[in-house]
Amino acid sequence: MYKTFFLVSCLAYGLLVNSVQAAQYTLHTVADGLNYPWCIAFLPDGNYLVSMRAGELRIISSSGDIGEPIANTPETYVESQGGYFDVALDPDFSSNQTLYLAFAHGDPNSNATRVIRATLVDNGLEDVTDIFTVKNPKDTAVHYGGKLQFVNDGTLFITTGDGFQYREAAQDRFGQLGKVIRINKDGSVPSDNPHASGENGDPKVYAYGIRSPQGLAYDATTDTLYLHDHGPRGGDELNLVKPDGNYGWPVTTHGVNYSGAKVSPFTRQRGIVDPIRYWTPSIAPSGMTFYDGEAFPQWRGDLFLGALADKDVRRIDLENGQFVAEETLFEEIGERIRDIRTGPDGLLYILTDSDRGKVIRVAPK
Repeated sequence: MYKTFFLVSCLAYGLLVNSVQAAQYTLHTVADGLNYPWCIAFLPDGNYLVSMRAGELRIISSSGDIGEPIANTPETYVESQGGYFDVALDPDFSSNQTLYLAFAHGDPNSNATRVIRATLVDNGLEDVTDIFTVKNPKDTAVHYGGKLQFVNDGTLFITTGDGFQYREAAQDRFGQLGKVIRINKDGSVPSDNPHASGENGDPKVYAYGIRSPQGLAYDATTDTLYLHDHGPRGGDELNLVKPDGNYGWPVTTHGVNYSGAKVSPFTRQRGIVDPIRYWTPSIAPSGMTFYDGEAFPQWRGDLFLGALADKDVRRIDLENGQFVAEETLFEEIGERIRDIRTGPDGLLYILTDSDRGKVIRVAPK
């Protein structure tokens, strides 16, 4: 069923989104009944590859037919926030059929974020290879990160969380909790990583001081990588990723503990990268995409991120990589938003977060 809505400008940070930015769109449910879908990727044949937190990959046709679970996928630890996370296609997928999957590996006493590389053949995986596993296992089933993003030079960025109980580890550059990781496609260390030598930090660590990073988005034109970090009670952040950047957690934060106690008295400190936008109270940000499509020219160059708590999507109007204004969209869906991506057709695709999750396509009216 199609529904048509007219977007109205909204207030954000005291700034009104210019009315020229308003757009008409339709929402179409492509597929539903999915078991906590987490991520969507776009296959060259026009079909969709969707990861489910419960430990499944499925191909969904462009007409909405849901395939059987892909065979020979890795076992995962499914508990609380643990399970399958991002799935990303190799930049040369059309010729090598290679994909990358992030997931929770291990058991209740020892688990960690892992990334595998595999070849998709028919409806199964072959040559499944572990290319990265966080070297600091934990005994908590939360704060995994697990976002994947390829960039222009062919390297792969991975986010890892702080494990909730191990927040101080986010400041340890020799550890891999609470980090942005950068590796080559085979798992090796790029020679230009900030600590490639291993002398002043882990060779795979690109940035640090991060709590629960659930969104990565890339502007290929300007080679800019955006990250958002899910704060505690308040303090969700949107950041520009910089080599060896320290994003503060838990030294600086705009949030407080869930008990109401302070995490830190500081919101800024020398040597810590300030967010370009933060939210207090928390919106519980989830997936994120940089919109570079043609279908909505008025949205080109903006970020879109899902909000789990507020059950909507935020459009972040950017100018030269800096926050200008914010618009709340798609509230009429009325469900927690797990992911939002830009398809090769220039349309937006939204995943809702439930045991009857949906794939929703956003197209111009």
